[in-house]
Amino acid sequence: MVDETGVLVLAATPIGRVADAPPRLAEELAAADVVAAEDTRRLKRLTSELGVTVTGRVVSYFEGNESARTPALLEALLNGERVLLVTDAGMPSVSDPGYRLVAAAVEHDVTVTAVPGPSAVLTALAVSGLPVDRFCFEGFLPRKAGERGRRLGGLATEERTMVFFEAPHRTEAALAAMAEAFGTDRPAAVCRELTKTHEEVRRGPLGDLVAWAAEGVRGEVTIVVQGAAPTAEVANDPESLTAAVADLEADGSTRKEAIAEVARRAGVPKREVYNLVHGAGERS
Repeated sequence: MVDETGVLVLAATPIGRVADAPPRLAEELAAADVVAAEDTRRLKRLTSELGVTVTGRVVSYFEGNESARTPALLEALLNGERVLLVTDAGMPSVSDPGYRLVAAAVEHDVTVTAVPGPSAVLTALAVSGLPVDRFCFEGFLPRKAGERGRRLGGLATEERTMVFFEAPHRTEAALAAMAEAFGTDRPAAVCRELTKTHEEVRRGPLGDLVAWAAEGVRGEVTIVVQGAAPTAEVANDPESLTAAVADLEADGSTRKEAIAEVARRAGVPKREVYNLVHGAGERS
């Protein structure tokens, strides 16, 4: 019987240049009993460039087999082995395989640690020129236009800077949907091929970025969008509520959207605002 459980190590890998790899990555690759890799071929190239020899078992661990392979990796951890998890780029479990194994390890009181290193999320945020004091990571948007629009619509009033991943061939559509949901004047940045030879950061209002992306986008893409301006609270007296709805309608919101937004700002039920607005309309 094993007295101690093993350790799960989440290791960040370069998002571009191999020289950005943290020194501990090579050490952990050499010391691991098991290396779980999103793509074993890319792992082989990485270890060759780092000049490290992996002596432990190498297994594939990607989106398609993550659920099926997690139990065996958990068993290895419970048997006292050191399991290293690496993905193609960046930190495992951040829009990459890893969450299931981390959750299983935590549930069984297995130590989970990390080799910090390159992150497309933080790199894009830092170079975007947009506010960095508060931000949220939204990962990849849905591929279907309707689902994508609904997701972005729910973020229309998000005040934190938002970071998204996107495939190059869907970047134009994603930016267009963002412009529709957030407005064409919302500041944003498209970060392409971060830390690589052809790195490019294109900054500007969403409307301009849509036009730029129409010419075609290549490489790995991270989009950073400034959050919405803080919304002022609305007093909950009838005159203030109806006036606030009228102001939002004048700015282009539908009456339904205006009523919902005013109710949120004032902290009152939507039905109350609805009744006031429609009552005012009938009296006028």
